[in-house]
Amino acid sequence: KNKDRDKKENKNKGNNSKKKFNFKTIILLLFVVTIIMSVPSMLDNAKAKDQKIVSYTEFLKKANNGEFKIVQEKEGYVIGKEKLSDTISTRARMISNRISQDPNLMKVLTQTNVEIKSEDPAKTPLIIQILISWFPMLLLVGIWIFMMNKMKGGGNGGPNVFNMGKSKAKDNGQNISKVKFKDVAGIDEAKQELIEVVDFLKEPEKYKKIGARIPKGVLLLGAPGTGKTLLARAVAGEAAVPFFTISGSEFVEMFVGVGASRVRDLFSKARKAAPCIVFIDEIDAVGRKRGSGQGGGNDEREQTLNQLLVEMDGFSSEETIIVIAATNRPEILDKALTRPGRFDRQVVVDKPDIKGREAILHVHIKGKKISEDVDLHVLAKKTPGFVGADLANLLNEAAILAARQYRDVILMEDLEEASEKVSIGPARKSRVTVEKEKQIIAYHEVGHAMIQTHYKDIVDPVHKVTIVPRGMAALGYTMSLPTEDRYLRSKKEYLADIRGLLGGRASEEVVFGDITTGASNDIERATGIALAMVTKLGMCDRFGPRLLDATKEGDMFPNKIYGEETAKSIDEEIGKIINDAYNEVKDILRDNYDLLEKISKTLLERETISGVELNILMDGGELEPLKPLEVVKDKNLEEEKEVFDKEEEENKEKEISIEAE
Repeated sequence: KNKDRDKKENKNKGNNSKKKFNFKTIILLLFVVTIIMSVPSMLDNAKAKDQKIVSYTEFLKKANNGEFKIVQEKEGYVIGKEKLSDTISTRARMISNRISQDPNLMKVLTQTNVEIKSEDPAKTPLIIQILISWFPMLLLVGIWIFMMNKMKGGGNGGPNVFNMGKSKAKDNGQNISKVKFKDVAGIDEAKQELIEVVDFLKEPEKYKKIGARIPKGVLLLGAPGTGKTLLARAVAGEAAVPFFTISGSEFVEMFVGVGASRVRDLFSKARKAAPCIVFIDEIDAVGRKRGSGQGGGNDEREQTLNQLLVEMDGFSSEETIIVIAATNRPEILDKALTRPGRFDRQVVVDKPDIKGREAILHVHIKGKKISEDVDLHVLAKKTPGFVGADLANLLNEAAILAARQYRDVILMEDLEEASEKVSIGPARKSRVTVEKEKQIIAYHEVGHAMIQTHYKDIVDPVHKVTIVPRGMAALGYTMSLPTEDRYLRSKKEYLADIRGLLGGRASEEVVFGDITTGASNDIERATGIALAMVTKLGMCDRFGPRLLDATKEGDMFPNKIYGEETAKSIDEEIGKIINDAYNEVKDILRDNYDLLEKISKTLLERETISGVELNILMDGGELEPLKPLEVVKDKNLEEEKEVFDKEEEENKEKEISIEAE
């Protein structure tokens, strides 16, 4: 197969170079013909430069005076060579076609005994005549060939309008994926589900003998960045079969029928390369529920989906083709697509837990130099909710930070900084904050931290409190990290979360007697939790375990299943939850006002307090004094400064010497 592929590639290269050669040859020939056609005219123009051009009356006067020894007619002009010089000649346009047809000129020339030379009109060679007559047509044909070559992608790899219905699958079916299961970490359950698919592809006869049917499709469900595409490539790599990959959006174009044609072309290629894997990424772009469109693009999408369903039904038992599709929106897929017989298996590729994140970090850390103090287990604990793509990006950002500081290895502090940069945004230490606002931000963040620490047995512990701005909007933040992965939340935890979110606003009111816009996002999140508790989670004593809002993600209109009276009661319950929590938080902060003052002043001094330092202060302890900062000089800046100073000295010396002169 590899030899055939190499031969095919060499043949294609030869064909491409031949096409380019032919096209260049045509352009060159047209250029040569143009030059040849213009040579006679150029020669005549060169000769005409040595001739004195006069009017016909002036020429007749000179002839009457006997100044010419030879008179010659040529292409509508009469040229007289003067007697006194062999190099000087006079040229004038005739009033008739020939000298013999001009009686006045003929009489004068006869009387003065001038030698008359009459040349026949120059005959253009036959080949030149043919080229002149066909040149416009050849030029149009050349332009047409050039445009067709461009549209076919022969020029600079442009789009081919004649291949609009061809599949845009990335591979040609001959390339085998090099990704293996060892390259996939953190999603062991999903990996285990797909090991059987590999066995189907490697030994299909084992299952056919016992009457088992090879699954036609596997649907991978999971959030973006969890590794769905990588998992599909690993299946193809382990089974050593060709791998076709295409995005769902690449099926649909503005032209009707193109999507269905591309589906047919894709599966035609897959049948020729079987056994193989066809991977359709973001299948929800083409596989969403039918019947909701208003015509136009939706009709084209439905035709494409219908063709996809037909192709998946058309697999025979001899064709070992497995379709793997990925989506993060399974709720909008058409039921005909997800039923058994098409996508027989649905594999959930979930966000990794602590062990999974640590395994992913070990995979992506390969090739990077890390310090001995780096603990990937600790880093995995500090990155809850991170998926594989986030962790890969985190390690890359840490490597960039280390290189920026001219270090040869990545330190733990680089990883922690990169973690915050990925999740919150880059630190904006250059932003200048006025002293009054800085105080408000400090008290606001300490309010969050104190309330969360007050409920530390219920909520996640505080990891860091800082007033260093990050990202677009964060003027400061309080970071909490879970000690373990949790999949259930209790009513007490939700209420504690609301209190923690309202701690910043309560601190502003208790200390300054006024409130600011800094708590806008906190209020939004707290209200969202309270709304979910009342309408979706059944955590309200007034309504009990009832679903009051059936709106799903992606729905255009809210799906509320209650009347106006119930809506009023819902508003009252949400207000009660928020107000009760807010009043309780203010009481806690008033009771611990001295501690609030102490921690806030410490935060203003240090700008950042760790979770350990916060616990020491909450317990009434004192922190060690800050050590003086060691200034690390930037090598590049120092070199640039030396060059600049040297240039300044040279310029001054030049100015002094100029003044002296």
